Amino acid sequence: MEPSNLNEEQDQNSWALNAWTLLSKLRDQSPLIQCITNFVSMDLMANTLLSAGASPAMIHSIEEIQDFTPHIHALCINVGTLSPAWLPAMREAALVANKAGKPWILDPVAAGASRFRLKACLELVGLNPSVIRGNGSEIIALSKASLGATKSMDAMEAAKSLAQSSGAIVAVSGAVDIITDGHRVVGAHNGVSMMQKITATGCAVTALIAAFIAVDPLHALEATASALSIFGIAGEMGMDMAKGPASLRMHLIDSLYNLDQAAVSSRLKKNELLSSCVDSELLPGMVCPPSIPRGKGMLSSLSATIVHKELIKFMENIR
Repeated sequence: MEPSNLNEEQDQNSWALNAWTLLSKLRDQSPLIQCITNFVSMDLMANTLLSAGASPAMIHSIEEIQDFTPHIHALCINVGTLSPAWLPAMREAALVANKAGKPWILDPVAAGASRFRLKACLELVGLNPSVIRGNGSEIIALSKASLGATKSMDAMEAAKSLAQSSGAIVAVSGAVDIITDGHRVVGAHNGVSMMQKITATGCAVTALIAAFIAVDPLHALEATASALSIFGIAGEMGMDMAKGPASLRMHLIDSLYNLDQAAVSSRLKKNELLSSCVDSELLPGMVCPPSIPRGKGMLSSLSATIVHKELIKFMENIR
């Protein structure tokens, strides 16, 4: 086997082992995850957390925040059905979680759809979330508003800028999920397109990220990438049995519950370390091309080229 191929295989095995280790810790510890979320997603989010091994708490009343939130392991805030009545509870929960040293995750659903929604999301971004997960348009809207930018911006650039300005890990869902801390960029490749036909799968994976962060808060980028990969693998396994979106929803939950190390090891598509933060002179739409030391488990030059092609397709899909 060529040395570069061996290094890539070792790197893939390392990502798979880390993802499995975190899922095992989650199942052992059953972290309590508070979800302040939208009406559409509550059922799937709660069942995703339960099937993975976590304990969901769908508590959103502001009167309960001071008593309950200090005792959780992580908080997930989702603004899908945002209203003036719920926003104060979201702010309060984020503040209490911060004071208690508990990580919290923001899902800025449709962040740019209205002035009210964008302002609310920006206020929440200012309360120091550990992770922000959204689709390309949501992350671009937040990043441009945060910076006061008027120039066009692609999802990769927006994610890195938002991560740098907020201090959060930023995850962009798409054909390839992109995760960045503003310097490193990782791509998670698992999942099936039919998951997009099931409402609230994005909300559900944000809740799963919260559970993974709860058991590994010091490595938020790796935990986020692992959660996205695990959810994607469950979707792939569910698709093997599904006949359409409704049955995929059921089999997705079952597959997440039954997921074992062999499935993770064989199915996880390597979470590539795509880049370090340097200026790009090579590819349009890529702020940071990879800087790849050989012989240290990173990508080979050929693999990096393939990943770049995948990312360019991803960027085109979300524009």
